[in-house]
Amino acid sequence: MRAAPLFLVFLLAGIVVAQDTVYVCPMDPDVRSNQPGFCQRCGMKLAAGLPEPVEYRMDLTLTPHLLRAGQKVKLGFTVRDPWKGLPVTRFQSLHERLFHLFVVSQDMQFFAHAHPAPHSGGTFTYDTAFPTPGMYRLLADFYPDGATPQLVAKTLIVPGAAPPLAALTRDYSPKDAENLHVELSTDPPQPIAGMKTLMFFRVSPAAGFEPYLGAWGHMLVVSSDLIDLIHTHPFQANGPLVQFNVEFPRAGTYRVWVQFQRKGVVNTARFDVPVTRLE
Repeated sequence: MRAAPLFLVFLLAGIVVAQDTVYVCPMDPDVRSNQPGFCQRCGMKLAAGLPEPVEYRMDLTLTPHLLRAGQKVKLGFTVRDPWKGLPVTRFQSLHERLFHLFVVSQDMQFFAHAHPAPHSGGTFTYDTAFPTPGMYRLLADFYPDGATPQLVAKTLIVPGAAPPLAALTRDYSPKDAENLHVELSTDPPQPIAGMKTLMFFRVSPAAGFEPYLGAWGHMLVVSSDLIDLIHTHPFQANGPLVQFNVEFPRAGTYRVWVQFQRKGVVNTARFDVPVTRLE
């Protein structure tokens, strides 16, 4: 006679075996809980387990197709599933928006953090104008329903005499933004490639300091050659002291843009951080 299934033996014995559900933050997978809720670090809703990470494709269209410096252009974004290439029509909110877009020029004088508008059929559009000729790097941040958050980079070239790449040197000097003063310190004082760097931003005045898009700050890190792009959020915030943790992938100098909100005003400050090799 075939043995009874194990769960039936437990049931007959009056024993109930429960499996714990682990809730995970899609943005910070190291944040886990046995209870549903929201990530204390970034504010995103915890998910009951995450699917295996799979890269999604993103198509970019331009209207008009030929780019010109200073001319208005409509950027169109279509996310496609990695299995059949069909347009994705359902997205999860990611820090209060369905789509985040960062744009940086090759001389790093132009920076934008925008939120393309969603349309039926799964497309997003954003109207902008590229101020000068040259290369522009775009970083899209979105969260397809049933998947994991995605970061997709694209490159655009605006014809014409392009400015040189930015020659970055260390710049930790305090910055005065729209209505906020921002100071930076790092631990270690000299960041090392491949190792965690703790970046501490002290903002003042503290009165009126408030979350921006569901987090105490947003950061974009870009290498001087525009190859590496990192979008991240605070590890923790203790009043006006906000900590980001960053692992710089290579030696070199990186420009760091941080955004904080005070009394409804978004403040953007930038710093240049040299990173050395591990000896």
